[in-house]
Amino acid sequence: MADRFTLKKYSTSRFFDSTLMLTVILLIIFGLVVLYSVSSYEASVTFNDPTYYFRKQAISTVVGLVVMFVVAITPYRLWERFWGLAYIFAMGLLFLIIPFGYEANGAKRWLRFMGTSIQPAEVAKLAIIISLAHIVCRLGNAITTWKGFFIAVGSSVPMVIAIYVITRNLSSAIIVFGIAFIMCFVVSTDYKKFVLMTLFGAAVTALMVYVVVQNKGAAMGFRGERILAWLDPNAYASGKGFQTLQALYAIGSGGMFGKGIGQSMQKLGFLPEAQNDMIFSIICEELGFFGALCVIALFLMLLWRCMVTVNNATDMFGALLVVGFMGHIAIQVILNIAVVTNTIPNTGISLPFISYGGSSVVALLFEVGLVFSVQRGITVRDS
Repeated sequence: MADRFTLKKYSTSRFFDSTLMLTVILLIIFGLVVLYSVSSYEASVTFNDPTYYFRKQAISTVVGLVVMFVVAITPYRLWERFWGLAYIFAMGLLFLIIPFGYEANGAKRWLRFMGTSIQPAEVAKLAIIISLAHIVCRLGNAITTWKGFFIAVGSSVPMVIAIYVITRNLSSAIIVFGIAFIMCFVVSTDYKKFVLMTLFGAAVTALMVYVVVQNKGAAMGFRGERILAWLDPNAYASGKGFQTLQALYAIGSGGMFGKGIGQSMQKLGFLPEAQNDMIFSIICEELGFFGALCVIALFLMLLWRCMVTVNNATDMFGALLVVGFMGHIAIQVILNIAVVTNTIPNTGISLPFISYGGSSVVALLFEVGLVFSVQRGITVRDS
């Protein structure tokens, strides 16, 4: 009879999110397949090797997966000790571009190291997640005050300025600031300051567009021309509006289910940078509206599983690491699709895990490793 009243003993195990892992693997495989489809023609013409982009991306992906595994089995609290070093290292890489950077497609944004190119802006995105997670934790309840808020968000400003001034990469600067903004937003209990900042940003943006229109683009140089091309791409069809129009042609010609993988016409030299910033338009052309929805669904699944991790994280630092990754993915996906569909002016933003870019995929998989590391700190009760 005594056994009936004995408390049942449960064993515990570390949490592992197989759904998150499957989602990441699907994004990687899908990205490689689409990248080969999109880039094979240009690679054949330019390098006489249809697998050129695919091969380089596959190598970077393998490296990224190894990095993800190592980071996943490393206690995530260890990275908090190196938050300052991570920030300084990222800033140092950015400043090294000034004397040692090399230029491609009119932009000086890369460093060469042992035959490999590195884009410091991608390292900066990772560094701001780690460093700001520590800063917010150190501030504690002070983050709810205006002073604490400006300290936290302001810590990203030097990096944002360095990215924009040194690399002229406005999109990466926006993403870094956006990551900081979201991380601070999540821990705040007073949303008035965020509403005020958003309204201020919207007002400044509207004023800039108005000035550009009134001065016919002369006020902001090539960025002013991009704004005018955004408002009326047909009027700039032979210039700044060309890429946008070709992307829209690709999206429109895909219909509901697309032309089929490998059957795109726009990738045959009509759409510039098809394997980079504009790859989503080729997805729409080859796989149609249904394929585009599937891609968006994968990213939503990724964000949902990360949210589960945030809700069950054992401490604030771990939760903020995952929030930073979520902010990075969400901002970049939204902005990339917005650019491709001409919802916002054209600016170079890659689609995570899918667009060509070795530095990007390695940095992203490092961040995924952080998510898995945070999950390892979560215990679940086995029935």
